[in-house]
Amino acid sequence: MDSFAISLVNPFKSAVKIPSSIWTLLIGIVLTLICLWYGQNHGLLPTAASDEANFVDGLFNAMITVSLGIFLLVESVLIYSAFRYRRQAGDHEDGPHIEGNVPLEILWTIIPTIIVIGISVYSFEVYNEIGGFSVHGGHEMPMAHKPMEMKGAAMAATMLADIPTSNNDAPNTEVTPQTAEKPSELIVNVAALQYAWIFTYPDTEVSSGELHVPIGQELKLNLTASDVIHAFWVPEFRLKQDVIPGRETTLRFTPRKAGSYTVICAELCGPYHGVMRTQVIVESQADFDKWIQEQLVASTENLHQAVALNSTHLS
Repeated sequence: MDSFAISLVNPFKSAVKIPSSIWTLLIGIVLTLICLWYGQNHGLLPTAASDEANFVDGLFNAMITVSLGIFLLVESVLIYSAFRYRRQAGDHEDGPHIEGNVPLEILWTIIPTIIVIGISVYSFEVYNEIGGFSVHGGHEMPMAHKPMEMKGAAMAATMLADIPTSNNDAPNTEVTPQTAEKPSELIVNVAALQYAWIFTYPDTEVSSGELHVPIGQELKLNLTASDVIHAFWVPEFRLKQDVIPGRETTLRFTPRKAGSYTVICAELCGPYHGVMRTQVIVESQADFDKWIQEQLVASTENLHQAVALNSTHLS
């Protein structure tokens, strides 16, 4: 009678006990879901503002997910073992001697190998997507490069030759837009020197201390240094390229989000390395064309003023 009453009080007593394998499976599912969620919502990266940033972010998120999973798994086993197998009061004997577990050793060797190979293949794919393996890709470095140089006298002579001697022959400073087909990529020559960046647009010969680019337009940057090694880095584009004296390095990217982003020199280049910063302005095609027009007009006016001042001194 007593046993019958006990069974009535707790009829599911035998069903409450869950096998350890089920607990392990449930804990593994929970840890996997946590890692997958955090891998996509960690918030550790700045705004992605280029096509290339999406590829790099995907790789970074995958590595965060895998790393967090390994960390939680290892730490959980350590914490569990520390409490489960701690020394009991009055127990001064050693635990059972374990020779080894070959299947377990094979398992924890194969799993890291698969993870490393998988991340390596993914990394190569991302590097290839952003032009790393292509001959016309994003990281070209001709070994022999001689930067263009123009002496001061030659530059002055060229400038004076292009300026008319009479006011009647003065050219119209309004620049008419080109009707040619839009190029597949916009080429910008980038010169790095202590401690500034100079951006030159070879199609118009416009030079500026800021990099202006139209949104959605593929950019090709030809980077050269005149003194020491620098590094062109825009965190929002997820791209960084060394700029080396005597060589020309090339960087390609396509901006996708309008805004102003900081260009940072990521290579120690001298005592004022920290102030070697400027801005890259991503704007609409119309705003970019307007900016080019303004720069052309301003440079023409400045050139006329310089020639007029020089003529006054000579007379």
